[in-house]
Amino acid sequence: MSQAVVTESEVREYIESVYETVIKRNPEESEFHQAVREFLESMEPVIARHPEYRKHSILERLVEPERLITFRVPWVDDKGQVQVNRGFRVQFNSTLGPYKGGLRFHPTVAAGTIKFLGFEQTFKNALTGQPIGGGKGGSDFDPKGKSDLEIMRFSQSFMTELYKYIGPDADVPAGDIGVGAREIGYMFGQYKRIRGGNEPGVLTGKGVGYGGSLGRTEATGYGCIYFVEEMLASRGLEISGRRVVVSGSGNVSIFAIEKVQQLGGIVVACSDSAGYVYDEDGINLDTVKRIKLEEGGRISDYVNHHPGAVYRTGSTNIWSVPCEIALPCATQNELDEASAQLLVNNGLLAVAEGANMPCTLDAVHLLLNAGVLFGPAKAANAGGVAVSALEMSQNSMRLSWTFEEVDSKLKGIMQQIYRSSLEAAEDYGFPGNLVAGANIAGFKKVANAMIAQGVV
Repeated sequence: MSQAVVTESEVREYIESVYETVIKRNPEESEFHQAVREFLESMEPVIARHPEYRKHSILERLVEPERLITFRVPWVDDKGQVQVNRGFRVQFNSTLGPYKGGLRFHPTVAAGTIKFLGFEQTFKNALTGQPIGGGKGGSDFDPKGKSDLEIMRFSQSFMTELYKYIGPDADVPAGDIGVGAREIGYMFGQYKRIRGGNEPGVLTGKGVGYGGSLGRTEATGYGCIYFVEEMLASRGLEISGRRVVVSGSGNVSIFAIEKVQQLGGIVVACSDSAGYVYDEDGINLDTVKRIKLEEGGRISDYVNHHPGAVYRTGSTNIWSVPCEIALPCATQNELDEASAQLLVNNGLLAVAEGANMPCTLDAVHLLLNAGVLFGPAKAANAGGVAVSALEMSQNSMRLSWTFEEVDSKLKGIMQQIYRSSLEAAEDYGFPGNLVAGANIAGFKKVANAMIAQGVV
């Protein structure tokens, strides 16, 4: 039987030393520092109860990615000019299965961004119960304003280097910000061309006609709302009739809005990077889909179709809109402490992170202390990667499940993530704190497997 570490202060000092090493080894990577700090805040009672994790240096090994790949991506624009971007892939942890995580094409992408995302992905993937490890990747390429041919040429060049490091049983990328079905299709085509064979399980988020899964497009948004349902039910509440604010207007946001509306909720605001639109009568999702998915327009165009709606600049100002449920689904650190206080003052009941780390650490602390139901990203937005794993399973079996089958499996996975997070929080002295619970539940699954597999 394991013996407790001698003192609480010793455990605290040990955890702090791990964090200090992360800062020293990864200077000026504030997003990665933030993700590690948020995780380590939950670890004190776990390390105190299980000194074997310290003996095997699990924390030290977990915060260091197994591999970080950086590469040049040259491509030719429509004017014949050669452009050069930088590509990344972090293969963070393969203990539970092949590395799994999306590719992000956005000008802010850098090594620190990719490491923070890969670190979070490790525990998120563990929570799904699927046999997948953690990874992430992308490029500082900006697809906005680029032609289809430019995006194709870039995606092909990106895959020409990335293909060396991925495979159905090694590393399986997917989409993320700036990478949708179009980009996945171009990369998959290039991978097939280089490899000389069809390996559909190498990428997920593919078109349904060539190995993709029904329900994958909706999965992250729908899964987030299934998680919200579980949180509200713990207090005898439901989504129906609740006023909801959803930041963003991309894939996650659109399908979160769709599921909220199916369940009788009233989404009154959504946004893009320039500003937000407020519609007191409820956002018309058909209009948003037409603007963002078909026309590639700005959310400000919404008021041209609905004169009663109001558009305001400044995307983060969306949190001034009174609501009972807030769903930050745009990007990291979009909801700060001041915004969190404003939401609480306006009668907030629940927050679920549809994006990755969209709330600052100070905002998270404030919301938890205020008694707001809080679904952290690694739990609440795990639906996307869960269905990606289901896509991998379908590819391996050479079959396709119906939308209803996939959606049912997704809902079951999200319910299980909620239960395991809640139970871990209770077991380790964080009653009702799903941030700590998700960290602990994901960590223990990875940590125990790492011990079983030896020092690798």
